[in-house]
Amino acid sequence: MSIWGGITGGLLGFVVLGPIGALVGSVIGSNLSSRSNRRRPNNFDKQVAFFAALFACLAKIAKADGRVDESEVNKIEEIISSKLNLKGEQRKFAINIFQKAKDDNVSFEAYASNLYQILSSSPNSLLVFYEMLFELALADGNLHPNEDDLLKKIPRIFKFDHKVYQSLYEKYVDQTKNYFKTLGVSESSSFAVIKKAYLKKRKEFHPDTLIGKGLPEEFIEKAKEKFIEVQEAFEELEKRFQK
Repeated sequence: MSIWGGITGGLLGFVVLGPIGALVGSVIGSNLSSRSNRRRPNNFDKQVAFFAALFACLAKIAKADGRVDESEVNKIEEIISSKLNLKGEQRKFAINIFQKAKDDNVSFEAYASNLYQILSSSPNSLLVFYEMLFELALADGNLHPNEDDLLKKIPRIFKFDHKVYQSLYEKYVDQTKNYFKTLGVSESSSFAVIKKAYLKKRKEFHPDTLIGKGLPEEFIEKAKEKFIEVQEAFEELEKRFQK
């Protein structure tokens, strides 16, 4: 089920506290963040939090160099219209989250930290989140130092290995592919180790798995991209061992 039924219905039952809850509440006109935290966030809460945090952090990235330029606006439009196929109230909600976060006093770190508290059990959903931040930062073809500074904060906040930043930098900035890094193995690994890592990641990055962990269904195409990336890496390395 999409998160939009809950959003258009006023997000009844949404219990996420902190800056994400306050941001979502301000957009739909409800004081969500003051509600009693009587239960742990369920999958619906996690999906809404992922969505809101993404557009909030995209806003901070877009404005990190001092202004939101046309290329960044176009990239946001691409994410909203093409990647997520959002229309009507869905589109309005995404734009309002972006606009409010762009001008609020909450920090990038606060939104990202709040999301980590909610999705700490789903590091692969957080990785998808991180990749989308990189995509926007590179929308104009250049990585501004201020944007880079924000991106460098994510591994610490999400408790990723520091190598994750370097891997994504190579992928999005240098535009190089490292199949070993994609599978999380070293270049000296045996084929047996590579295949084991592939099967593990193939399961972890399956779209159904990510959605079950809190990735919104609207991000199914991004989940498929990660799944295909893992598949491609294994197939290329398998060819090398067959030579």
